[in-house]
Amino acid sequence: MCGIVGLFFKRGAATASLGPLLAGMLSQMRERGPDSTGFALYGDEAPPGAFKATLRAPNGEYDWAALEAGIATIFPVVCPARPYGSHAVFTIGADPEPIFAWLARHHPALGIFGFGERIEVFKDVGLPEAVAQRFDLEQRSGTHGLGHTRMATESAVTTEHSHPFSTGPDLCLVHNGSLSNHNRLRLSLRREGIRFVTDNDTEVAAGYLTWRLRQGMSLTEALEAALADLDGFYTFAVGTRDGFAILRDPIACKPAVLAETDDWVAMATEYRAIATLPGAATAEIWEPRPATVYSWHRQ
Repeated sequence: MCGIVGLFFKRGAATASLGPLLAGMLSQMRERGPDSTGFALYGDEAPPGAFKATLRAPNGEYDWAALEAGIATIFPVVCPARPYGSHAVFTIGADPEPIFAWLARHHPALGIFGFGERIEVFKDVGLPEAVAQRFDLEQRSGTHGLGHTRMATESAVTTEHSHPFSTGPDLCLVHNGSLSNHNRLRLSLRREGIRFVTDNDTEVAAGYLTWRLRQGMSLTEALEAALADLDGFYTFAVGTRDGFAILRDPIACKPAVLAETDDWVAMATEYRAIATLPGAATAEIWEPRPATVYSWHRQ
C-alpha cells in the first residue's frame, strides 16, 4: 500500500516550484506509507564532463568536508559539495566508475543513492513531512521529480530499502506493488553487470530498465519489454534525464491517476495528491490503462 507521486514540467528550465509542489503531493500520501519517504529531483545539469552523485552516510554527523578534501586530491571536484545531514551531493569532473571504486575501497560505509548529469536522490525513514524538511525539499528547484511513501511488505524498514531506486545514470524508479520473480531476475542481471545493494524487488525493476537502456532501447521500449519479463503486480513511475513514464501491469490492481495540462504532467496513487497542484481543476484526468506505457520527453 505504498504511495507514488510524480511531476513533470513539459517546457522551460528548472522551476523553483518543483520542490514545494512535490512536497505537497507527498504529504497527501502519508497514510499509504508510514515507514519511509524518498524523492528524486532532476535539476540543473552538471558542467560538461562532470556528473553529480548523491552519497549517503550512516549518520547525520558525517564529515563531508573531509571527504570532499580527500576526493579532491585524486579527482577534480568542480562544485562545492552540498551536504544535507546524512546525504550530500558531489559534482565531480571524471568518469563515475573510478570514483565509485575508490569510494568502495576507502569509504565502504557510504551509499550511492543516485548519479548522473541531473539527478539527485534523497530518502530516509520517516513520514513525508519529516523527510521533506530534513532534506529541504520545499527549497529545491528542478524540471521534474518522483516521490514515494513506503509501507514495507517485502524488505526491511531501512533507508537503503526505501524508494526511489537509481541503478544507472539519471535513471530512477518508484513502485507500488510486488514482483514475484525478482530473485531469479536479480541473478541474471548481475551476470550482465548490474549491481544491487539490497534485496528489494523494486531495485531489481530499476536494474532491469538500466540493462535494457544499455542495450540501446528507448525508455518506452524498455518498459514494453518489462511486461514480458517482470512477473507480479505493479505501478511504476520512472524518471530519466529528460523523460517521465508510467506503466501498470496487465491486471492493474494497484491504483493510479494521471493528469495533464499545457504546463505539466502529474501522476499519483490517489487524486488527492494531484488536487494540490495549480491548474488541477482544469487538467485532463484519466486512469492509465493496464499494460500501456505513458511517456513524456523533453528535447
